Amino acid sequence: MDYLQRLSVEWYEYQGYFVHTDLWVGLESDGSYECELDVVAFHPLRRHLVHLEPSFDLLSWQERERQFEPKFAAGRKYLHRLFGGEEQIHLEQIALIVADEETPRTIAGARLLRLSDFMALMLEALSTFDMAEALVPEQWPLIRTLQFIAAYRARLAPLLARSAPQPRA
Repeated sequence: MDYLQRLSVEWYEYQGYFVHTDLWVGLESDGSYECELDVVAFHPLRRHLVHLEPSFDLLSWQERERQFEPKFAAGRKYLHRLFGGEEQIHLEQIALIVADEETPRTIAGARLLRLSDFMALMLEALSTFDMAEALVPEQWPLIRTLQFIAAYRARLAPLLARSAPQPRA
């Protein structure tokens, strides 16, 4: 499991979702499957279903669209059947990518989320907890690390600012 997949699995599990990785959908007559979905997370109380496709690729936007389209189409086609019907489940599809540049808001019918924005969302949520009262359990080491970073941000900020890459001219 790569870093982006592990990070998203930990985050959704930490929030109370049941998470499945590498879910094969669309059983064909020859025993093969139509597609593999990287991360599927389901919150039973909220009836919220998340299909997340993390990617470190350096492809063009057009190539990314071609890469993500079959996966998100398969998710839309099969996930409601697995989790109780379209009218009962809210399906959210997310492409999680590493990108510094401005990105489109959607790709292949899914929301596009940059890793930096995902980490900012997590840090913001984790910074509201007092570690003495709500330490992230050790089963989620990446999320626990982010909680420490959020808690020690005042001490870390000068170091991070000093080591930040300079903008290109």
